[in-house]
Amino acid sequence: MPPAPCNDGHMDASARAHSTRTAQEGRFRNRAEAGRLLAESLREYAGRDDVLVLALPRGGVPVGLEVARELQAPLDVFLVRKLGLPGQEELAMGAIASGGARVLNEELVSSLGLDQQLIDSVAEREHAELERRERAYRGDRPPPDVRGKIVILVDDGLATGSSMRAAVAALRAQDPGRIVVAVPAAPRQTCDELRRQVDALVVLKTPQPFYAVGFWYEDFSEVSDEDVRRLLAPTRGIVVFAHGSGSSGQSPRSRAVADVLEQAGLETVLFDLLRPGEEDRRFDIPLLAERLLEATRQAESRALPIGLFGASTGAAAALVVAAELPEVVSAVVSRGGRPDLAREALARVRCPTLLIVGGADGPVLELNRQAMAAMQAPVELEIVPGATHLFEEPGALERVAELARDWFVRYLATRAAAEGAPRAPGRGR
Repeated sequence: MPPAPCNDGHMDASARAHSTRTAQEGRFRNRAEAGRLLAESLREYAGRDDVLVLALPRGGVPVGLEVARELQAPLDVFLVRKLGLPGQEELAMGAIASGGARVLNEELVSSLGLDQQLIDSVAEREHAELERRERAYRGDRPPPDVRGKIVILVDDGLATGSSMRAAVAALRAQDPGRIVVAVPAAPRQTCDELRRQVDALVVLKTPQPFYAVGFWYEDFSEVSDEDVRRLLAPTRGIVVFAHGSGSSGQSPRSRAVADVLEQAGLETVLFDLLRPGEEDRRFDIPLLAERLLEATRQAESRALPIGLFGASTGAAAALVVAAELPEVVSAVVSRGGRPDLAREALARVRCPTLLIVGGADGPVLELNRQAMAAMQAPVELEIVPGATHLFEEPGALERVAELARDWFVRYLATRAAAEGAPRAPGRGR
């Protein structure tokens, strides 16, 4: 097989165009951001019915989830267990993988004179662990059929690349149409070795010196078995964000909350309510509501329960849209919002509404209490102690994200159960 192209930040100009300054020169904020950036370099595979994204657990799953969402492709896991030589476990005699594949390093087996009994005993032990993880992650679902498919193998990064090479070898035995390996970061030497085994290799960052995969993430928290199960679960709903005055659809505060919602199995939609040159209309609630209503109608095509998250003036727009679309909007959360600007729409809101206000944001807190009194829908007021309007205090925004997550999970799931709404796999913003 001829060497596959390696699209990294140093070798391919198109890859540089598809990534951001963060991906090229700095660290990824977390695995979710890395996955979204990685998906930009995989856009040629978007919307195709012959594409399957397989993530290597555990760290590859949050990355793979974002890739699968953006490409509108199914997501599953591909488990690999190396068959380590007893006493030298890092030296791989071969590997076993999802679907029952076994691949041996025939050259090593021959040169060391390894007998079949030794190989079988190691394989039996590793197979038991592979089956345990298969059950934990997939339950009763069978492994996906990869025959003839374009399979995108995803991990959160490569160091030596041994696990990925084992995955490629095991996957190749299952007769896929094409194997694409996609990772956010890897050493150049590893890319050079791996590209000869795959049809395409996409790497956003190949820094030298490389150090370790975790070095290139600001947040490289451990991913648990429970995290993997949750990320593979069907999407619970979709939350459309309405940013506040002086902000944008991709503000760090909105993105931080969206990350927490996505980790809970919710899709998110972040977009700019205002267009260039409209900065003076940030308090034009009818205009903001009109733009948000359009986005909500688009989200409705996903056939998922819908929630709205609004900040500042965006909260008023969210409540206006909730009043206009009572059969569509299942829940609203306001962060430091101005619900009072929704005026007469407040009395027409029917969905459960959560108002989150900083304890040190006195004027806005009073306006929220007044709006709460004008509402007939189930409404709660949560005060974050010591927080000011932008929730910049340590732990304040994290508390907002937790409250929003719990509210949406509770009420979007209630709507889905009540209406029997389909719970489709996630896709991108």
